[in-house]
Amino acid sequence: MKRFVKKLLYSLTRFFCSAYIVEGCSRIVRFWVTNAYAKRFRSVGDRLHLGKNPSFRGQQYISVGDDFSAGDGLLMEAWDAYRDQTFTPQICIGNGVNCSNYVQISAIDRVTIGDHVLMGQCVYISDNNHGKWNAEELRLPPTQRPLTSKGPVSIGNNVWLGRCVTVLSGVTIGDNCVIGANSVVTKDIPPNCMAAGVPAKVVKRLDQDT
Repeated sequence: MKRFVKKLLYSLTRFFCSAYIVEGCSRIVRFWVTNAYAKRFRSVGDRLHLGKNPSFRGQQYISVGDDFSAGDGLLMEAWDAYRDQTFTPQICIGNGVNCSNYVQISAIDRVTIGDHVLMGQCVYISDNNHGKWNAEELRLPPTQRPLTSKGPVSIGNNVWLGRCVTVLSGVTIGDNCVIGANSVVTKDIPPNCMAAGVPAKVVKRLDQDT
């Protein structure tokens, strides 16, 4: 009898600890978590998929379209208050947007992302920064400097942001653009262009053969 019980316990342990069962349970948990997050957005489309450990601030200011997919570690922050400052932020994301792991989006004004945008790992998009570049504010610790913005960020349709791209405030990226890995976009990029560098500059027009 003891031998039978041991074999039964061993078999049950192997079954419940198998990779298949663990992955199945993980998917169920992610489904529940995703639905819990979805209810808090300002609006959300169909077929939302979030990876592990997403983090949100100000979800009531975030709108997400259909078929949004994000890898692990997604961070979205819509700041309506910081220290003694108040804001009316918006993050508006279109349909068919795909984010790789550890994408971060931050807004105190407005960040708009069009349809079918692809973001590589560790992409950072922000319409704000800590303080202005002047002697008075530079004397303050960064966390005590007021948040400032040069204007909204707008990213068009069918844009591909490569790995570790940074998009800063006041920037518009036109439709069908490709931004090379590790680039820092500080100025507007017109539609149908490939841009790269720090700061990012147009290196090729994609509607031309040369």
